[in-house]
Amino acid sequence: MTDLESALRAAVRGEVGFDVTSRALMTMDASNYRRVPLGVVAPRDADDVAAVLAVCRERGVPVVPRGGGTSIAGQATGTGVVLDLTRHMNRLVSLDPESRTAVVQPGLVLDRLQEAAAPHGLRFGPDPSTHSRCTLGGMIGNNSCGSHSVAWGTTADSVRELDVITARGRRLRLGQDWAGAPDGLRDLVAGDLARLRTGFPELPRRISGYALDALLPEWGGDVARAFCGSEGTLGVLTEAVVRLVAAPRARALAVLGYADEGAAAEAAAGLLPHHPLTVEGMAADLVPSAAALPRGGAWLFVETGGDTEAEARARAETIVRAADVVDALVVTDPAGQRALWRIREDASGTATRMPDSSEAWPGWEDCAVPPARLGAYLRDFRRLLGEHGLRGTPYGHFGDGCIHVRIDFDLLTDKGVARFRRFSEELADLVVAHGGSLSGEHGDGQARAELLPRMYGPELVSLFERAKALWDPDDLLNPGMLVRPAPLDTNLRFSALPREPVDVAFGYPGDDGDFSAAVRRCVGVAKCRTTSVAGAAVMCPSFRATGEEAHSTRGRARLLHEMLAGEVVTDGWRSEEVREALDLCLSCKGCRSDCPVGVDMATYKAEFLHHHYAGRRRPAAHYAMGRLPVWLRAVARTRTAGVANALAAVAPLAWAAKRLGGIAPERRLPRVAGETFTRWWGRRPAPAAGGPRVVLWPDTFTEHLSPQVGQAAVRVLEAAGLSLVLPPTLRTPSPAFAPLTARRGRVCCGLTYVSTGQLDHARTVMRRTLDLMAPVLATDLPVVVLEPSCAAALRTDLPELLNDDPRAAELSSRVLTFAEALERLAPDWTPPRVNRPAVGQTHCHQHAVLGDTADRRLREAAGLEGELSGGCCGLAGNFGFEAGHFEVSRACAEEQLLPSVRDAADGTVVLADGYSCRTQLEQLAGVRGRHLAEVLAEGLEEERKNASGPL
Repeated sequence: MTDLESALRAAVRGEVGFDVTSRALMTMDASNYRRVPLGVVAPRDADDVAAVLAVCRERGVPVVPRGGGTSIAGQATGTGVVLDLTRHMNRLVSLDPESRTAVVQPGLVLDRLQEAAAPHGLRFGPDPSTHSRCTLGGMIGNNSCGSHSVAWGTTADSVRELDVITARGRRLRLGQDWAGAPDGLRDLVAGDLARLRTGFPELPRRISGYALDALLPEWGGDVARAFCGSEGTLGVLTEAVVRLVAAPRARALAVLGYADEGAAAEAAAGLLPHHPLTVEGMAADLVPSAAALPRGGAWLFVETGGDTEAEARARAETIVRAADVVDALVVTDPAGQRALWRIREDASGTATRMPDSSEAWPGWEDCAVPPARLGAYLRDFRRLLGEHGLRGTPYGHFGDGCIHVRIDFDLLTDKGVARFRRFSEELADLVVAHGGSLSGEHGDGQARAELLPRMYGPELVSLFERAKALWDPDDLLNPGMLVRPAPLDTNLRFSALPREPVDVAFGYPGDDGDFSAAVRRCVGVAKCRTTSVAGAAVMCPSFRATGEEAHSTRGRARLLHEMLAGEVVTDGWRSEEVREALDLCLSCKGCRSDCPVGVDMATYKAEFLHHHYAGRRRPAAHYAMGRLPVWLRAVARTRTAGVANALAAVAPLAWAAKRLGGIAPERRLPRVAGETFTRWWGRRPAPAAGGPRVVLWPDTFTEHLSPQVGQAAVRVLEAAGLSLVLPPTLRTPSPAFAPLTARRGRVCCGLTYVSTGQLDHARTVMRRTLDLMAPVLATDLPVVVLEPSCAAALRTDLPELLNDDPRAAELSSRVLTFAEALERLAPDWTPPRVNRPAVGQTHCHQHAVLGDTADRRLREAAGLEGELSGGCCGLAGNFGFEAGHFEVSRACAEEQLLPSVRDAADGTVVLADGYSCRTQLEQLAGVRGRHLAEVLAEGLEEERKNASGPL
């Protein structure tokens, strides 16, 4: 243990982490930069902050305050001690509706403040797109703004007082009339009033540099306002008094379509006299599908408010009439507005990939110009991109003249980095020529601070340096930011990654087979760090259960990045730190769809486990549950299901079996079906020849553990007029295949092998399956898969793991879910009317990979009312059964699934298409969940009984 670490542990009550994991998690924020800290401290209170500063000051170690780590410019990284203010200093201290103020700690997430203020008709005005995970301290440090700044300004406009501890330990209460000003600051301002009055551009989004003009007499000597945007370089914020604003009782969203972004930019400033709440802009190349938007190549999102829905709509329609648009849409439905806003809010992640899937990066993320000059600036910006052979997709706060853009810089080669520097210098000059600010929202950090003399001139920058010296004479706080900055082309996070492709098992088609590129997908947007699930979203259940950065998708991606870099994590694929972080990943695949940049941690986890255990003994659970199909087939072959169930019911034997198999002692062993689905199929009377023929896939769970699901699906699919066959169990040369009864060579998707990282086994199983399915692939028959996780494995894992076998992609393209099969193959069939409320949870793999649109329509047609919840059931295949995972598994279930079931009215149908979801419901709530096929089969039986009448 180092002297620094020992001293910090003795001085603070919070956690001190100098271990590999703690340091690796803090090497990056959401910028292009990377710095390796010495250690991380999570202080419990202001006294802990003061103690950390004292210890570090004595040793000359820099200190970097950090909130949610979503900073775009690199200011949340550092080489000394990082203060993680999110773990403990995250409370809403008080909220006073009368004075419309709140007292907050710096680690409080913005959405938590909004939730507390909403019942009083109040809200915090600024709202960055990262509102679900950014912190108030970070917002104050960057002077953040968000989409509503045209109505409510920047964070500085909402700050009343700030409690700050300086690097030398002084505790200051900052406010107006020079309250809390360090010695000498007032004299500094008085000595340069003329420069301070003329040296700052007049525009709503001027964030760059220090806001020394807030100390002018006409601003009332507002030290708190001047502190905003100082990026942790002047003092450490420990508490803030912030102003709240009245939230409109009703809102309407006018989406205005324009021919292109230039037309939208030209129009934005003209809408401001109508006092909108937002004027946001984006172009078509950032929208995955423009189906929900009015016609056009670019759009403005203009929000209006009112006391009633009619008033808000009337204001929106007034704006539509005043705007010269190609097309327009006004939405007052809150759900519809949220869906549209998600398109805009995800742009910061979506923009990291160009339409051709090439990478794009921040660095010039948020320049701002006077709104009236935005159109002209964008034209010049596009011209400059073209001159440098670069591409980018601008979007952002058009009403404030602030543009976000990710650019396809080549930050991996010396030539590309040199072009990055030249472009940055020329763009800085362009922004200044238009009267703008290098930063309009996210701060300067390392990305832009070097260029501040181009904006402010050397004299004003020198004044910034003198101000910094008054607050922090030892240059202890976040050195290298704002003043005396590090060069913008150093400390790039990509420089540490290997230049040669890493040998991997999966194909990573979206990243040209490059695992490093796959890991680079995580740019730190941190949507995975949200503490509550919105709608049907899933990501990231383990983070919400533990609150630990290491158990977020971003945290795991950071560790994989550091594993590839080899500086902090030095054991490569053998790293125990990476394994431990991935251990609580449920492989829910939620990040595959919910992460704006498409990080797929389930695949990365499988890849890591494959290499980590290569040539070594695996955990017992990998053999017990990873090879579950083998054990279940053995039970079926020997017809010993009854014996297995009887033995599992004997407590000492069950305990021994669970201990031997690495299974959580809290779990009950599932019962094996006495008759498999295919045995039932083999003895049923042959149905009359029906309509379109489809292949029904007998997945492991349906075959051995819940054959009643398969039986119900057969009844429903045949009632819909489909003719069912099972896959061949032996390879047959005839395309006109017939199901055989041999006991070897059963088809299998390989799911359990993939989820435990047994990828060599998985490939063997998958290739055998493709051999068996050759007669099917010679036809055009679709394949219906009832278990969502198996369908997802066939859709994605199969072609990505066997990317060299064209049959894998062919089989993947044939896979249909139960609802998709009915919708596409029996479009005229009417399901039975169940007419009951329904609760449950959309399977996480269904949400992430398969989609549930067909399921929603089928439920509606059957009269099953109610929305299924999001999140993850927590069992997640083998995860919830593995020893050491039970508490996290239960916490995931308690987040949404179990409360929705407990609160359901009598007679409510509990839907759970996944075997894991049904098992979790049974074991934790004593509730029987049912597959949609079972519910419809019961509905058919009721219809039959009603039609036949009484005997």
